[in-house]
Amino acid sequence: MSALQKLAQFGQRHIAKGIGRSTELVIEKGKGAYVFTTEGKKYLDFTSGIGVTNTGHCHPHVVKAVQEQAATLTHGQCNIFYHKPMLELIEKLQPKMPSKSLDTFFFWNSGSEAVEAAVKLARHATKKQNIIVFQGSYHGRTIGTMSMTTSKTIYGAGYGPLMSGVHVAPFPYCNQCAVHKSSPDTININNCCNDPIRQLELVFKQRSAPSDTAAVIIEPVQGEGGYVVPPKDFLAKLREICDKNNVLLIADEVQSGFGRTGKMFAVEHWNVTPDILVMAKGIASGYPLSGIVSRKELMDKQPAGSMGGTYGGNVVACAAANATLEVFDNEKLLENTNARSEELFAALRSRIPKLLPKGASVDIRGLGLMIGIEFSGVPAGFATKIANEARDNHDMLLLTTSIYETLRLIPPLTVTKEETADAIERIMKSVEGAVGQL
Repeated sequence: MSALQKLAQFGQRHIAKGIGRSTELVIEKGKGAYVFTTEGKKYLDFTSGIGVTNTGHCHPHVVKAVQEQAATLTHGQCNIFYHKPMLELIEKLQPKMPSKSLDTFFFWNSGSEAVEAAVKLARHATKKQNIIVFQGSYHGRTIGTMSMTTSKTIYGAGYGPLMSGVHVAPFPYCNQCAVHKSSPDTININNCCNDPIRQLELVFKQRSAPSDTAAVIIEPVQGEGGYVVPPKDFLAKLREICDKNNVLLIADEVQSGFGRTGKMFAVEHWNVTPDILVMAKGIASGYPLSGIVSRKELMDKQPAGSMGGTYGGNVVACAAANATLEVFDNEKLLENTNARSEELFAALRSRIPKLLPKGASVDIRGLGLMIGIEFSGVPAGFATKIANEARDNHDMLLLTTSIYETLRLIPPLTVTKEETADAIERIMKSVEGAVGQL
């Protein structure tokens, strides 16, 4: 038995069973788009810690900032002090917000906590209790956020009773839409039937009156639900409905934010400003940090002491976030994201359909380097076969997502042209290998 296998077995015995894990690899280090096992094996990593290491593993500029901060101050508790890295982070973030109206920040540790902070703010500011979420959403795994998560039942099954006051509306998932399937040439993402908008209006009439509804929360591009991009006018119509009903709009940009879709925040693709924006994952290149941002008049409604947390806005994590934003600017990560995105989409859309067996089809969708590949007409487990083939035979890490046969590509935003071309070949070989197993 190898040393790696021994370590993995130790982990199996002593780490909580409730943690799902896509591999049994024991990783020792990472650099850029690659990770290395304890035995020195190198993998091309197109998972980025589920969209976290947007600047790549151990970016030297981020590492240096963390080292310097750790030697100066490691903890400046946010309920006791201001600390300079947080104040600098706010200065850097403000110009990158989708609107100047989003000017007041609260920092926490994880995406789930930030979503709960947004719900707290919405309920307190509006004096209303209900929250509307969308089918296929993922907002976290705390009691509150698992109540709002609808992408898979595994996240909440057996943990009830969950938080009350949550109502679900359909998300415009064109590839799984019955209307689209009946008329695919006329009704599609470019010409949406807008039935989800009608269904949301029915939720207000049948399930949660506007007078009881604090907020609607949406992932501008769904993550765990399948990397689903809404039709071009959906978010604008959603903004109109929220305004008409005096309901706040919360954008959960935990996975779609920080350049992942080719813009700093995904809502910018549709020129929509939420009342509250949630951020995490890519904000600090792997260090635990999350946050919400809203208008000052909303945030100022909360009494002092009602928000906070021991580690919220940790000084080292804020230093990492400052360095992350500097990498974005200095290395033009948004431009790189869009260039590599074009290369990936062109290759995937032209080559994958030719590899599939008769009767199978594929929907390749996404924005920037947030790419979903959904297979139809294939046996259950086909996407997992591709991910396993990539890992076992082509030294590449891929993830599946959603209840459907879907792969997701989440490379670091620093991925090079050469690494992208290499990844394309590994993906094609992995699809061929999975098809060969059918």
